Order: sequence, then C-alpha cells, then structure tokens
Amino acid sequence: MNNIESAVNAALDIVKSPIEEVIDPKPVARTQLVETGETPNQDIDTDYAYSRQNFYSLIERGQDAIDGILDLAKESEHPRTYEVAGQLIKTVSEVTERLADLQEKMQRLKEIPETGPKNVTNALFVGSTKELQALLKNKDD
Repeated sequence: MNNIESAVNAALDIVKSPIEEVIDPKPVARTQLVETGETPNQDIDTDYAYSRQNFYSLIERGQDAIDGILDLAKESEHPRTYEVAGQLIKTVSEVTERLADLQEKMQRLKEIPETGPKNVTNALFVGSTKELQALLKNKDD
C-alpha cells in the first residue's frame, strides 16, 4: 500500500483483512517450487501423501455437502435438489475411485524395481560404428 492508502485506512480505522495479508504480490519462480532438495523417491512419496490427503479432504467435504443437500431435498421436496444431490453423490464416488486408482498406481510403482530383470544377456547398442569403436577403445584403456 502507498502512503495515501495508509493514511486513509488509519483515519477510518480500516484493518487489513487476513486474506490481503496472506497474498504476496511477488510471483514465485518456478524453480523454487520444483527444487525441493529431495530425491526422486522422496518426491514421489511426498506427492503421493499430498494427493492422498487432498482426496481424503475432498471426500469428507463432499460427504458433508451430501448430508446438507439431502436434508434440504427432504425439506423442500423439490426435484432439482434431488438432482443436485445425485450429481454430488456421483462426484464424490468418482473422487473415491480416483483415490483407489492412486493407491493402485503407487503400489505398481513400488513393485517395479523388484520385478525387473536382474541381469541382461542381450544388450543392444544404439549408435554408429564410430561411437561403438570409441566406446570399446575407452573400455580397453
């Protein structure tokens, strides 16, 4: 805020709202969000925990909304409220399915290193003969 706004706010006893105090006008650089200093496995686990927590939160809020809309539908007996309740129930069930899919995908990611091949007998080199000769020459040195 500039000085004029500060003076007017002080004269009128206007206090900043908590929302205004939280908003930071400076943009956050993309690299600050990506570079966490964690290893890729820790990033995956952190993202999984964050996604899982968000799904749980969405499901809980959806359940509260379903309870409220069903109470309203019973009181008003209006067809539109029942339609909205049905749509909300469908949305919450889709979020629940996504949570189960997330769990299944995470389990598959954890199993991949254990089920992979232990040794490779037929390795394929993709490159030119010049690169292959240089590679073999460096191996002999």
